[in-house]
Amino acid sequence: MELSISSRLLNTSSAAAATALLKSKPRVHHRHTSIPLLPLKHPFSPLTLKQMSSNSQSTLSCSSLPQNNTPPAPSSPSTASGRIGEVKRVTKETNVWVKINLDGTGVVNSSTSIPFLDHMLDQLASHGLFDVHVKATGDIHIDDHHTNEDVALALGTALLQSLGDRKGINRFGDFSAPLDEALIHVSLDLSGRPHLSYDLNIPTARVGTNDTQLVEHFFQSLVNTSGMTLHIRQLAGKNSHHIIEATFKAFARALRQATEYDPHRLGTIPSSKGVLSRS
Repeated sequence: MELSISSRLLNTSSAAAATALLKSKPRVHHRHTSIPLLPLKHPFSPLTLKQMSSNSQSTLSCSSLPQNNTPPAPSSPSTASGRIGEVKRVTKETNVWVKINLDGTGVVNSSTSIPFLDHMLDQLASHGLFDVHVKATGDIHIDDHHTNEDVALALGTALLQSLGDRKGINRFGDFSAPLDEALIHVSLDLSGRPHLSYDLNIPTARVGTNDTQLVEHFFQSLVNTSGMTLHIRQLAGKNSHHIIEATFKAFARALRQATEYDPHRLGTIPSSKGVLSRS
C-alpha cells in the first residue's frame, strides 16, 4: 500500500510540473558571441571581407576596382601659345627682329628690304607650318650681304630658343622637294653641333637683284647660331630660282619633321647621352 501511494503522488506531481512548464513563457537570454577568426590558407580579398561583414550593403574597396595601367602622357614642353623664340639683333650695319613659333599654322610677316629673301621666308613658314615674323633694316645701299647674314643669325638664335631642351622631338628631318626640273634633298639633325654641307650648283650669279652666293651664307649663318647639322644636295635642276626655292621648301619640311613630337619618346631627350645642347 505504501508503495502504491508513493507512486501515485509521484505521478501526480510530475504531471503538474509538466503542465506548469508548458503554460509558462520561457525567458530567452540573447548573447552576442564573438567567433574568433582562424587563419585561412587562402586569405580573402578586401572586397570579399567587406561583403561578408555586411549583409545589408556591399562596399567596394579601392583595390577591388579596375585599375588604369595606362602610363600618363608626357608633359609637353610647349606652352599654350606654342614653342616661341624671339630675338632682336642690333649692330652698326643692321637692325633685325625675328620671332618664330614652331607650333604655328604658317603665318608669315616678313619685311627685310630684300624681296627675294622675303619670298624664301614665305616658303619656310608655309611649308614648315611655322609662324615667322621678321623685320629688318640694314645697309642695303652697299649690298644685301649684312642684312641677309644677320636675319639668318637672328633666325637661328630664335630657333635655338624655341627648341628649349628638345625633349620629345624627332630631332632628325629628311625631305626631298621637287620644283619642276629641280630636285633638292635636305637632311638635318638638331644635334646642338653646327655643321653645313652644301652642294648646290646655281647657274646664275643673280636671281633678280639677289646675289645667289648669299644662299649658302644664309644657311651657314643659320647653322652657326642654331646648332644644327645640315646637309643640302642638288639632285637635279637648271633654273636658279627653282633650285633655291626648292631648297627652302625641302629645308622647311625637314625642319618641320625634326621639331615635331615623337609620341613613342614620351617626353625624353632624343639622345643616348641624355642631353642635346648647343656646343
